[in-house]
Amino acid sequence: MTQPLSRLRRAVMGVPDAEAIGFSRGDTPTWRHLETVVRTAVGGYHSVLDSSRMEDLVPRLDRTPLELRGYAYEGAAMGLTGLDCFLPGASRLQAYLAGPGSPHVYMVHIGAGEALARLRRRPEPFMRRLSDPALRWLVMDGYGFHEGFFKERRFVDRQQVPAHLSPFARRVFDQGVGRSIWFTRGADPGDIARTVADFPSHRHADLWVGVGVACGYVGGVDRAAVEALRGAAGRHVTRMAVGAAFVAKGRIRAGNPIPDTDLACEVLCGLSGEAAAHHVDRAFKDLPDTPSAPAYDVLQRRLHTALAAVPTPTGEAS
Repeated sequence: MTQPLSRLRRAVMGVPDAEAIGFSRGDTPTWRHLETVVRTAVGGYHSVLDSSRMEDLVPRLDRTPLELRGYAYEGAAMGLTGLDCFLPGASRLQAYLAGPGSPHVYMVHIGAGEALARLRRRPEPFMRRLSDPALRWLVMDGYGFHEGFFKERRFVDRQQVPAHLSPFARRVFDQGVGRSIWFTRGADPGDIARTVADFPSHRHADLWVGVGVACGYVGGVDRAAVEALRGAAGRHVTRMAVGAAFVAKGRIRAGNPIPDTDLACEVLCGLSGEAAAHHVDRAFKDLPDTPSAPAYDVLQRRLHTALAAVPTPTGEAS
């Protein structure tokens, strides 16, 4: 793409660095890690604004260090979805999902949801166009993450939920909000626990799923912090374990495992990341999908049942 057109796209659709890392409140290794994660995702997004041609885009994404590459692919999905919303023609996102984005399928769906939130598009009509009945709900997770991260005052402090969402969509929205809290609270166990506790009790379980996802995928904390979160989650600890196991599968599929994922699975699931991912594989088998029992809900319920039967490191099942 020519530089003037690239600059125009960035001016109209880009995410300024000040907005991207405005959440950060310190100069500790954890805050720097979280900033790097966000900057990597925004970098992938901006790569699409520079050129959405796969032969240009993919080499740029693949220059990202392996442990961070999923975020670059997430950001690219956000950009491709944004272009699909503005420009006619074949779906760039669908081609990406069927091609280079396939190993990062979890992150690609999340990035699509972030784009819809940024463009103020309703996510559920968009989701119906996607083929995987379970993974398409990650679009809603990404939608919730964006709103919790970029509109923290409204969706975390004031605890609002978009009125247009269906009942199950509200639950997955909360999972994305829970993941955003990991970032905005600097992965601090005490701050995370207090923030979740301030929400109405019926929302706690799904918020803890999102915290588990962030703990397993983003990481950036030590064993003591994960153990503190396990204690703070109380009766929802297996919901955290569901999130950690799910992203262990996502990282294994993408070929970018990190020690933080194994740590989260060991503390929260009582299993290695690989063993937790095997539970996810089994939960995916023959998933039904009905309006009253969406496939993603069935998947999470199956995974919860399996992980609740595994003794935790404290010797208790939850």
